[in-house]
Amino acid sequence: RLLLYADRIGVLASAVIYIADLDDPVGEVLEERQAYNGMLIRRVRVPLGVIGVIYESRPNVTIDIAALCLKAGNAVILRGGKEAIRTNSALASLARELVVGAGLPADSVQFVETTDRALVGEMLEMDDCIDMLVPRGSSELVHMVAEKAKMPAVTGGIGVCHAYVDASADIDKAVDVVFNAKAQRHTVCNALDTLLVHENVAGPFLNRLSDRLSDAGVEVRTDNRALALLGPKRRTFRVKRAGENDFGTEFLALILSVKVVRNLDEALEHIRYYGSGHSEAVIADDTTVVERFLNEVDASAVFANASTRFNDGGEFGLGAEVAISTNKLHARGPMGIREIMSYKWVVIGDGHVRT
Repeated sequence: RLLLYADRIGVLASAVIYIADLDDPVGEVLEERQAYNGMLIRRVRVPLGVIGVIYESRPNVTIDIAALCLKAGNAVILRGGKEAIRTNSALASLARELVVGAGLPADSVQFVETTDRALVGEMLEMDDCIDMLVPRGSSELVHMVAEKAKMPAVTGGIGVCHAYVDASADIDKAVDVVFNAKAQRHTVCNALDTLLVHENVAGPFLNRLSDRLSDAGVEVRTDNRALALLGPKRRTFRVKRAGENDFGTEFLALILSVKVVRNLDEALEHIRYYGSGHSEAVIADDTTVVERFLNEVDASAVFANASTRFNDGGEFGLGAEVAISTNKLHARGPMGIREIMSYKWVVIGDGHVRT
């Protein structure tokens, strides 16, 4: 998450160009109608104002969020973590130079140049200056913001992501999807944490998957039924019995918890109990199973026969994201430009008075 080598800088630059090329959302007319008395009523998209962002580890967030906020007509206050303070500072300085060159005030982008934690507490109380606060980082950071922020805050984003492999699933397809969801990039919030497998396909599926996971260095923590199936591979495969905290944990590591379930109902119940409302996937060819899963699972994004790794602003065509929200109010899922904006009603009359 700390690395910002040439390829990632190229991806970051491409995302900024993509955002810049998007249509200007400020002033967009969301709806328009004429009232019974002849008044014209419009709902128009407007900036939120000042967005505060507290984030950890990932320096690319500095540029992603600055670009999105500016495109939305917002100012932004960025507070990065100590892990990348110099990189974040350099990127924020670059952003400030660019906004001045575009004719905007330099302070449209502000960066907190110290890692003093006391300043985080101050930000949480600046409801007279900050219109919305977004934490991106550990569950401890998110929970602290949820408890102490005086302004509206997007306090979701903790990923405890599940995939359910149904009895009707194509085994080859399921192995590819699950492996990608866990191992393609394991340090992000949309990476897979828990795998639920229908008992009718658990044997052949887990044996096929275990070879891929072993090659990638993934440790598997299982319930007793899955452990019995994978036990013979213990000499060449990192597998052990799951502890009480291994289900419902966002690992952000090469660790996967696995449970064998009787049917879809048991899988849905497990997700309801342990899920964080982030990203949940079903791999199945039975359309009834797919439809039930997509309709009944309560999450910011649900996937059928696709990796949870696609829950991402860039993949959804938003350019980038401020955060992935698991809130249900204001914004849910990847927060692109329109999710960091508000609207106002514009009413045009001709001497109208209410009687």
